[in-house]
Amino acid sequence: MTSTHAFWLAGRQATGETTFDVTNSWDGRLVGKVSVPTEAQVDEAVAAAYAVRDEFAALPAHARAAALDHVGKRLVERTEEIARLISAENGKPMKWARGEVGRAVSVFRFAAEEARRFNGGEAQRLDTDGGGTGRLALVRRFPKGVVLGIAPFNFPLNLCAHKIAPAIAAGVPIILKPAPATPLSGLIIGELLAETDLPAGSWSVLPVANDKMPALVQDERLPVISFTGSEKVGYSIMESVPHKHCTLELGGNGAAVVLADYASDEDLDWAAKRIALFSNYQGGQSCISVQRVIADAAVYDRLLPRIVAAVEAMVTGDPSDDATDVGPLVSEDAAKRVESWVDEAVAAGATLLTGGKRDGATYAPTVLTEVPGDVTLATEEVFGPVLTVQKVNGEAEAFATVNSSKYGLQAGVFTHDIQVAFRAHRALEVGGVVIGDAPSFRADQMPYGGTKRSGVGREGVRSAMDDYTYERVLVLTDLAL
Repeated sequence: MTSTHAFWLAGRQATGETTFDVTNSWDGRLVGKVSVPTEAQVDEAVAAAYAVRDEFAALPAHARAAALDHVGKRLVERTEEIARLISAENGKPMKWARGEVGRAVSVFRFAAEEARRFNGGEAQRLDTDGGGTGRLALVRRFPKGVVLGIAPFNFPLNLCAHKIAPAIAAGVPIILKPAPATPLSGLIIGELLAETDLPAGSWSVLPVANDKMPALVQDERLPVISFTGSEKVGYSIMESVPHKHCTLELGGNGAAVVLADYASDEDLDWAAKRIALFSNYQGGQSCISVQRVIADAAVYDRLLPRIVAAVEAMVTGDPSDDATDVGPLVSEDAAKRVESWVDEAVAAGATLLTGGKRDGATYAPTVLTEVPGDVTLATEEVFGPVLTVQKVNGEAEAFATVNSSKYGLQAGVFTHDIQVAFRAHRALEVGGVVIGDAPSFRADQMPYGGTKRSGVGREGVRSAMDDYTYERVLVLTDLAL
């Protein structure tokens, strides 16, 4: 796993003039060296994608679907190998890495299914007014242009899949930029795509350094940008190219609301288990991990010790060990940032119930209460295994507390009341509401995205295909309708 990895330029392997190292955040070992494309090679990839856009849009649906099916099947065949690669470059425990491969398989399968039914066309009679007599509109979708897909480090395979699979399904060329910290999983997708018959130029996987991104973002041949990452970077991209179509999947500080009717011992055990699991899975490095628990006063005193016990039961350690629940963060700097935010909160009066300790890039699963509302931990996305718990009085205060955040990605509401579920759906200013579970559930075919500072637009295979394309109307005249 320490060889030099080539990148994928217009469907073929290529190497540049320099390399960079990918290291394991658990033990610091070298995972691999990655070749970096030169500026000329990046331009070649963009030019090839731009040149092939009409050919790719006209490619038969069965050909695009077959390529996507092939990638999904090959991912299944290589699951264990790829999971170990994810774990090595990302620090993700193996149980979660295997799950990520399974999710990527689903993304390619869903994309293959959508490719077969996409753009069937919708016929609309226009003779509802006299001026439209004998006229019929046919509405179809066509590519907006080449997509620049920018993926993050926390799901290095699946979030690359969420960029590239919908593009192929819709017949849209794509330049994929994986995260510099975790490029190897994205390069695996390139390896599998190279086994298909997709047109040369329709896709490239380029591990470009972050400081080289502005030139790509500004390139007029890339009119669509799909970015997943930090709030700061995402909005800086959109502000720099206001004439382009940008989809931004950004941060969150996911809230889990536990209401008064969720009160049996079985209920509270379930809620505590799910909250603990999904505040710490991926080391808390998920946009929809649980960061805030908002508990009704009627259940707070019984719920809190259950949460602490469930968090303390999480196994922290070597991500290559199948027993590990919580591995290291992506880097020691990331762990130091989390440490500083927790220390700030405690210094301001928060109560630390468990955790609060760092060992290199690993930060212990942590629970705090009485966190002041103005500290960084209360206002920003922690992106680490840290959980805050607060007491509220009733549904209205709980929902208002969820909405007090500048973020609005997803929320979970533990309740048995269907009326409350519908009120939550109406009241909560988020992109998704999960009833009876943590906010961390995502099905890869559903629309996924947020409100407020959590981003713009939606992912999910069909939603992304709609985002990469636009409606064009064909009006037929003098028909006997």
